[in-house]
Amino acid sequence: MLRRHAWFVALAFAASSAAMPARAQSGDTASRVDIGGGRKMYLECRGMGSPVVVIVAGMRASAEDWTKPEPGKLNVFSEVAGFTRVCAYDRPGTPVGEEPSRSDPVPQPVTAGDAVADLHALVAAARLVTPFVLVAHSYGGVVARLYAMTYPAEVNGMVLADTLSEGLQAAETPEEWATQRVLLNGDLTEALRLYPPIERADADRSFDQISAAPPLKPMPLVVLSADRPWGPLLPKLIADGVLPTNIPPDFGYVTDRAQKVAQARLAALVAGARHVTNTNSGHEIHKDQPQLVADSIRDVVAAVRNGRASLAP
Repeated sequence: MLRRHAWFVALAFAASSAAMPARAQSGDTASRVDIGGGRKMYLECRGMGSPVVVIVAGMRASAEDWTKPEPGKLNVFSEVAGFTRVCAYDRPGTPVGEEPSRSDPVPQPVTAGDAVADLHALVAAARLVTPFVLVAHSYGGVVARLYAMTYPAEVNGMVLADTLSEGLQAAETPEEWATQRVLLNGDLTEALRLYPPIERADADRSFDQISAAPPLKPMPLVVLSADRPWGPLLPKLIADGVLPTNIPPDFGYVTDRAQKVAQARLAALVAGARHVTNTNSGHEIHKDQPQLVADSIRDVVAAVRNGRASLAP
């Protein structure tokens, strides 16, 4: 298989693409957009209205991690399309099921700064209306935050769903962080053999980029944190070959402790942020609790429409 499960890795599924109109701000579109430099990136949008919601998926997750419905479950992408325009895109190296990425490959590993540059080029090429609301999962949260800090005039709200952050590194010892880096990527031996351009991110350099960027401006922000622990799950993931055998079987409890601290730090980034810790969810909150994620996006969109810089009264 092209992708292996690890912490901060989401599922991806198969789809197809077509040609991108010069400007599309309403109606359903799914296409590869020329972002310059001989490269194209896949973008899918539905619905109409403003602010536009732009979804930044997790590590190695294509847009279909959000756009493809699961039987018997509410689909966040479709739900959001019912009250505003929503777009999701594929970063390079994000497979679609067993198929290669719909976005042209780039040298790996990349950094959040590389992903920000790509998203900025995509926004311009697709003529997405700014400012927009960013919704991010997992590693996508590093990209979304750096984008908002680099281009503050283009982002006016954010929802972070169990996202990675530099707070995780800060809450661990150097020895723990060395193990955590291995855990973040999972065992990619087979995936790299089948698909060498698969997405890999340099977390340390990405965190350095976050630290060097200006502070996040005031905006409506919701932080959703998974509350199902990783500690009891890791031994089986290691035994099943999903994670490398050199991960200590009790390391999930280290991750749980550090992530709790890191998520609280995210919720303190701006005044009036909402931090939801009772989510009854694992890492993929948009799949475990899609209504919660959709309602959080709706609340941020409503706050933006009302001209508010915070969710607090």
